[in-house]
Amino acid sequence: MYIGGDKERFAVLMELFFKGEYRITQRAAWPLSYCVRHHPELITPYYRELLDNLGRKDIHAAVARNTVRLLQDVSIPRRWHGRVMSICFDFVADPETPIAVKVFSMTILANLSHDYPEIRGELKAVIESQWDQSTPAFRSRASKILKRS
Repeated sequence: MYIGGDKERFAVLMELFFKGEYRITQRAAWPLSYCVRHHPELITPYYRELLDNLGRKDIHAAVARNTVRLLQDVSIPRRWHGRVMSICFDFVADPETPIAVKVFSMTILANLSHDYPEIRGELKAVIESQWDQSTPAFRSRASKILKRS
């Protein structure tokens, strides 16, 4: 892997991810999530920009999908918990959100519910509100999350 744990190379990838052309941003999303999965410390200086980007309504689904994919695999710093929970609940509740983004967001919320057990009821309610019109992928992940709660 070209980037590995190299902070300078990762910084170049992040620059492309945040400021590249439309197609470049999409294509940078997958290696970004892959790098962070193997070197989670690399994302630490980028949380503000990452969450600002994730909160935009005009980002491509691949960017949102790979961003929430990486967030489900890292220990999110406490200072960002509220913002991450808000974004993830919005994704799960929005019927227009792609299924992969929803299921990764549910996992993030389930992970954060260990520190914030009070969100379990809201997570359960938002899952149940979508159960009847959901896909098998949504139901599979939701069932696992509901069993863990």
